Amino acid sequence: MKTAILYLSEAGRELARKIQARLPDSTMHQCRGGSLKSTTKKAWDDADALVFIMATGIAVRVISPLVQDKYRDPAVVVCDERGRYAISLLSGHIGGANRLAEIIANITGGQAVITTASDIYGHTAVDLWARNLGIVFDDRTALTRVMARILEKGSLKIWSECALPQLPEDFRQVNHISDADIILGFRTRDHLPGVPSHAALGTLPVLCAGIGCNRGTGASAIKKALSETCLQHGLAMSSIDRIASIDIKQDEQGLIDFAKTSGRRLLFFTKDELNAVNNVATSSVVFRATGAKGVAEPAAILGAGNGKLIVRKMKWKDVTTAIALDTSSWWEQGQAQKT
Repeated sequence: MKTAILYLSEAGRELARKIQARLPDSTMHQCRGGSLKSTTKKAWDDADALVFIMATGIAVRVISPLVQDKYRDPAVVVCDERGRYAISLLSGHIGGANRLAEIIANITGGQAVITTASDIYGHTAVDLWARNLGIVFDDRTALTRVMARILEKGSLKIWSECALPQLPEDFRQVNHISDADIILGFRTRDHLPGVPSHAALGTLPVLCAGIGCNRGTGASAIKKALSETCLQHGLAMSSIDRIASIDIKQDEQGLIDFAKTSGRRLLFFTKDELNAVNNVATSSVVFRATGAKGVAEPAAILGAGNGKLIVRKMKWKDVTTAIALDTSSWWEQGQAQKT
């Protein structure tokens, strides 16, 4: 976590030095002569977390024009100059301010001040749990309602169309979608019959898109083809965790750009690996050009860990698509990518 430590006085400098010495990837910034506003703005744009060593009121006033929402704001922690308190002020869960406050309190010998309700009452932070597993919710308002529900009821009911990891103690898996507070899967809301109106729908990172394309195809054309594929089959675009193709496309700039801008993993397979996959669509044209009997379908299957093909090859202008479902422990795959 890239952290900017902002302070005003010499006493603040001493505490900033102490924190920086034990906090990796952190920088110190003394704010003098009215520079607090400009220094904060730059740190807000550049860093993952801001630590203010000053009065809470000063910090609140200087960040107030910059605040957007908890999904985009950096973590903000405020410390008094003696290090007695480390206050998690903003983005406690998603941004990591709660954890950062605890780390700083450990460094200074002070006390972390955390006010998020789930932490106070000992319940699972739903948003943090979801983020750590790569789950994306289609409606943040619904997620907020669910987070309030766990505080009111003490537990949440979850239905999923895929296998789940071990759930927190205050989560309970149910067999009927109509009973659920949280619904997890890879389909859009309209293609999951019986979804209660109050439920939050989270998409799981379980799909791999196999892509074949003509040389020079741009990222926008690939995105459009894949979006249309998902739309026609009721699949959530956010469930596509990775993209796969043949290795001769490793320098295909459109594929590279699309993967980078969308934050998806990009996998490549050799013609021999693709040819070893059975029961897929073949093309003599593709074979003459690449040596592979097909690209989109076998690449999707291999990219999904020898998963289940759920959308067969679709032809678009300059692009072919296919989608496969990863039937393995998807949550373990996601954690492996983070280490």
